[in-house]
Amino acid sequence: MDRTFIIAEIGINHNGSVDIAKRLIEVAILAGADAVKFQKRTVDKVYSEEELAKPRTSPFGETNGDLKRALELCEADYIQIDEYCRKKQIAWFASPWDLDSVLFLKSFDVPYYKVASPMLTDSLLLKEIKSAHKPILASVGMSEKFEIDRAVAALGDVDLTLMACVSTYPCPLKDVNLNRIPMLKSIYPWCKVGYSGHETGIYTTLCAVAMGATTIERHITLDRSMWGSDQAASVEPGGFIKLVKEIRDFEIARGDGRLVRLESEIPSWHKLRRVGVI
Repeated sequence: MDRTFIIAEIGINHNGSVDIAKRLIEVAILAGADAVKFQKRTVDKVYSEEELAKPRTSPFGETNGDLKRALELCEADYIQIDEYCRKKQIAWFASPWDLDSVLFLKSFDVPYYKVASPMLTDSLLLKEIKSAHKPILASVGMSEKFEIDRAVAALGDVDLTLMACVSTYPCPLKDVNLNRIPMLKSIYPWCKVGYSGHETGIYTTLCAVAMGATTIERHITLDRSMWGSDQAASVEPGGFIKLVKEIRDFEIARGDGRLVRLESEIPSWHKLRRVGVI
């Protein structure tokens, strides 16, 4: 059976600090994740002047713009992250929210691209991401089927993984709807299907693997009580380490389904098997 691809979503939980980002990368490595992921925005392209000027008190200032700019890592930060991940031998990539951010990621030759749920209907962005000729993961949170259809058609013949996702932070269990995983598999059989979770706890993510998710993405944080909009929907280091171990244990236990007598059963077979009683 295929090995689950596990992504530690750092997102904006670094709070604008490359040092915190590195600590989160270390958590991902310790847990045994396959990759870490960030979010990349060109703030003045993604948000209007009116939106950036809105009052919003945060540790970084009094406007929404103060917050958005503070949470955006700069090129020098990403150079450090790129060097750090190469040294530690873990892949990194990001969800670009605008065309300039795609070009930025292309300059680092990242191995994957992620389409965030809000961007699934941005046809120009999808076209630019597709032009990188890398595997793509696309979250389908807050999307209707016709929107997913259009995105799949726009991305065309690429290595595409559709990520079942609910864009609520944190997501209540009643909305998780893990049955979206087999549903997506049945509608788009040529795509792989994964799961991007925003709920609290980890057992639902293990259930997602059991239901056929080939890729798992969970937000990680150093402490869920830290300041930030995504922290409450994230998993702390101990929980993420436990999640990755349980997924790997499940992969061992899943087996191949063959109906055969196992070598380990031979002693019990000799000792306990009854014959001629049926």
